[in-house]
Amino acid sequence: MEPFVIHTGIAAPLDRVNVDTDAIIPKQFLKRIERTGFGQFLFYEWRFTPEGEPIDSFVLNLPRYAGSTVLLARNNFGCGSSREHAPWALLDYGFRAIIAPSFADIFYNNCFKNGILPIKLSEEQVEELFKRAGQYDNYQLTIDLEKQLVVDQYGLSYPFEVDSYRRYCLLNGLDDIGLTLQHEDKITAYEAKRQLV
Repeated sequence: MEPFVIHTGIAAPLDRVNVDTDAIIPKQFLKRIERTGFGQFLFYEWRFTPEGEPIDSFVLNLPRYAGSTVLLARNNFGCGSSREHAPWALLDYGFRAIIAPSFADIFYNNCFKNGILPIKLSEEQVEELFKRAGQYDNYQLTIDLEKQLVVDQYGLSYPFEVDSYRRYCLLNGLDDIGLTLQHEDKITAYEAKRQLV
């Protein structure tokens, strides 16, 4: 997993509440066995017509938000089924952080396990970010996980809270397997000792 320390990227405002995981990655695209390749299907039914043509009005199809890596969202982002494919699709598309007033619990946990930083800010703060993303072309946010700050190039600065364990894992690029492998020497020694018994 790629470490997350400081990230700067264009912020795309997805102005919808209760975005569920089936909207993030529709069920018909869950046939892949790899974690990659899902980005092309992200928000598929909102991004494309039934014939596969881009819907010009959808935020991710607007040229000003091309290459966005920070997603601004509304309340209860990631609700619905617990599919881990949702953060896989967001990450594969290019998103490294999601900022919203609230997230569905399972989705929130899955983000951390897959290298995405979900940030909870107040509704007022998120509203201000939406306003700025609409006002300024190429509106970028810098997210500093060490300092736990979201800043922009116009002087805005919002602190955010994150669990220390999750922060440690993201800063060091550690998923569950990576955490376990930090103790590989002890595991190997234990296994060698067990073989002698």
